[in-house]
Order: sequence, then structure tokens, then C-alpha cells
Amino acid sequence: MPANRSAVKRSLALIAALPLLTLAACGYGSDSKDEGTSKVAAGAEKIDGLDSVKIGYFGNLTHATALVGNQKGFFQKQLGATKAEYAVFNAGPSEIEALNSGSIDIGWIGPSPSINGYTKSKGTNLRIIGGSASGGVKLVVNPDKIKSLKDVKGKKIATPQLGNTQDVALLNWIADQGWKVDADSGKGDVSVVRTDNKVTPDAYKNGSIDGAWVPEPTASKLVAEGGKVLLDEADLWPDNKFVITNIIVSQKFLKAHPDVVEAVLKGSVETNKWINANPDEAKASANAQLKIDSGKELPAAVIDPAWKSIQILNDPLASTLSTEADHAVKAGLLEKPDLDGIYDLTLLNKVLEAEGESTVDDAGLGAK
Repeated sequence: MPANRSAVKRSLALIAALPLLTLAACGYGSDSKDEGTSKVAAGAEKIDGLDSVKIGYFGNLTHATALVGNQKGFFQKQLGATKAEYAVFNAGPSEIEALNSGSIDIGWIGPSPSINGYTKSKGTNLRIIGGSASGGVKLVVNPDKIKSLKDVKGKKIATPQLGNTQDVALLNWIADQGWKVDADSGKGDVSVVRTDNKVTPDAYKNGSIDGAWVPEPTASKLVAEGGKVLLDEADLWPDNKFVITNIIVSQKFLKAHPDVVEAVLKGSVETNKWINANPDEAKASANAQLKIDSGKELPAAVIDPAWKSIQILNDPLASTLSTEADHAVKAGLLEKPDLDGIYDLTLLNKVLEAEGESTVDDAGLGAK
């Protein structure tokens, strides 16, 4: 869908302002409560003499590696006496702002905030150092109003935030149908309504929206309210895989403390291996951490279907990041980005080799 230059500039200006708006509302994120899983083992030593490493993530099941790694103490095990400290975020822009300010060092985050953060800093603020999850995103609709994909035209469909990963995906899908929507306002053949995931189920119940393109567990919450899955985004991708969660690190922190970053990646690989070997126990662990972080766990009717739709992996699926960037450009939300150097998978591949696992590829976008 072509966008004129003024529209692109307006979009970029609005996206640039989002971190400040989000921070004004909720600060850098809520601290994760320490329930004892991150206690330092007796006799452990600090890595690089560092007292702590600050780790950020979202309270989404697509961030299961961070949830479980925190709850089960896998990160702390690898960090020795260097304390793992956690912050929970509601949106990507606020996490990027926290990374830029030094409030966190490493974070689990979606592809669109990674791309936006990297390009706005002209490649100076972050590196993607690993993958974490694929899938877990669905278009859920009111079956009384929308019975087929063509019925989406003229309806109100929610996404979590202007320019976020699901927003870009919906705008791209709309364009592929031959329909037109102004990316800034969300007005057009489909009304794109930017709605926080926390309030999307209520908006669905009261009829403010007719459906939503959202990650888990929000998608399954809508299904529990009577919604129907009209489209699983994984079906739009080769091999049904696309990056939904990356691991990023501050370039400054990576340069100063590579051994600490490597320890966190060891914890991530160990966590992913345990999740995939123990899916039911891992689901319960993720739910337990959600309760610690938010005060509320997910009911079985929500977490069971949501958990099944997410693939936990180490591969950042770098080629799909490039495709998602192209989608943002097509939607008029981003000028053609230079993503050279956005990845540094050196430490991850070192860890994977040591574990006897397959190494991963950066699709030619690695740091030189």
C-alpha cells in the first residue's frame, strides 16, 4: 500500500513519541517480585565482578522463556552471584527506552520494536542476540458479525499499538486483500483500533471492536468470550514460522560484559530445552510467574489453547525479521531501514555448539 512522504513522516514522528507516552503512563515497567527462585547459590561468584544484570520482558506467553527462566531460576543459576533483576513491561517502546537509558541491560521483545529502536538510533543502541518464540498470534473475530475473511472489510479490528508487531502484520494483510487503510489514523476499508491488550477483551464484550489481531494469551481470552479464530498468522509464513520474540541487549553492555550476556544466553538455551521437554510443567511455571508479576494467573480455558500455538526456540528466524521490516515500509510506518549489524549471534552460537545443538543464521544481517 503506497504512502506519501508526509504520511511516513507523521507515522515516524508518532512512533517516536510512543515511548514517552508509555513511560508517562507506567514508568519503565513493574518490578518482578522475588519469590526465591532467583536466590544466589552458596559459594557462587560474580561474573566480571558485576553485582547485577537487569532483564526486561512482557507478561505475555510469547515471552515464555523469560517467564519460565525467571520462575525456575535458570538465569540465576548461570549468573552465579551476579543477581538477576527483572522488570515487566506492557509495550515495546517503553522497553526500548529503558534499554537506551540503562534501566535494563537485556530484554525479551518483539521484532517491530527491535527494528524501530535500531533504526532510530542509526544502529547504535541494541543488538539482537537470540530468538525465543514463533507464532502465538491470531485474528479473533465476533462470529455473529464476521463469518469469512472477506467480511473483515468495514469492521473494527483491534491491534495492541500503532506500529507494534501485530499492527504491522494486520496492516500488511489488509493491503494484501486490496483494501486501503491510513496507517496513522487507522481509518479506511477496515477500522484499525489501537487498544491495549489488557482492555481488548472488555472492548470485545461491549461491542467496541468486532475482532482483534493479537498475541497470546489475549487471543485465547477473546475465544473464551465467544470469539472465533478466523486466521492464525503462522499460516501466512513459510514453514509456519515467524519471529514473535527476540532477545536484545544494549551494545554498551554487550561490549563491557560479554561473559554476563553469555551466561544469560546459557540460561535461555537451558530454559528452552526444559520447556520443550516438559510442556505441561513449563506451562504451569509460566502461569505461576504471570501470577507473581500481575497478581492473576490464567484459567485453563485460556492458557491451554494459547500455549499450544507458541513454538519455543533459540533461532531468531532472521529472514522473517527482514520480511516484517518490509511490511512496515509497505504500510507507510517506516522508511526503508538499514538493518545491517542488527544481529550478533556469536555468543548464542558458542553456547549452542557447546550444548551440541545446531547453530543459527543471521540472514546476512550480522555485526561486522
